Amino acid sequence: MRIDVKKTYKLFINGQFPRSESGRVYEVKDSKGKFLANPAQGSRKDLRECVVAARGAFSGWSSATAFNRGQILYRVAEIMEGRSEQFVAELVAQEAISASAAKLQVAKAIDTWVWYAGWTDKISSISGATNPVAGPYYNFTIPEALGVVAVFADGKPSLLNMVAGLAPIIASGNTAILIASEKYPLSAITLAEALATSDLPAGVVNILTGKAGELVSWVGAHMDIDGVDASGLGKKQLTELKVAGAENLKRIHSFNELNSPLRITSFMESKTVWHPIGV
Repeated sequence: MRIDVKKTYKLFINGQFPRSESGRVYEVKDSKGKFLANPAQGSRKDLRECVVAARGAFSGWSSATAFNRGQILYRVAEIMEGRSEQFVAELVAQEAISASAAKLQVAKAIDTWVWYAGWTDKISSISGATNPVAGPYYNFTIPEALGVVAVFADGKPSLLNMVAGLAPIIASGNTAILIASEKYPLSAITLAEALATSDLPAGVVNILTGKAGELVSWVGAHMDIDGVDASGLGKKQLTELKVAGAENLKRIHSFNELNSPLRITSFMESKTVWHPIGV
């Protein structure tokens, strides 16, 4: 009798799949209490490693052309399409939904990824400007990536909410640290496998599984994290994040819309350029 080879769910840091440095895992069960997996429980050191990787990848990713970023994001969507059955199986197991509902969620998640891929070379058109000034100058406002952004993924629908948080962050040239939903983490590592086999440079996306309540204060206090999508946090955790993040003026936002350019522009800065008019 053959023994099944069970999948090992690890972290995703700098393009690699390490276990948590602490060696900790936690148990995930289905709606009937049946064991599903032991994903890694990310630690403070794991978070620091994610930040180092994300900061190291920022320069190259933010300076890439918008067209190039869009092509890479679209490639991720293609890989997700090829792994649809695996995503469906995980969603059925962990969210206790029907196969048809899971297929619909996977399709929406892929479509959302493609939607944000299409925004990479268009966001400057809606958030940039040519400003009227009194004098022999051109004055331009140009949107630029903020830096390293952490994303706390919301719960059900777990894959769709995760994509809606992650895709707009990297579409604009930011690098990301995704803290997967504590209760529904399986799709996060399967998504990491899609990212690892795409053309996305190592360190642009880093994924931690574990307990958000433990990680939230560390994310808030880390001085090299520039922004946080806190859509997946409750009121108490959001307050804790804001208090911890006040020291370095972290940009913290929560969103209700899945598809919105605001999820991109909220983590961008406006750079103003003056240029003399030639004679």
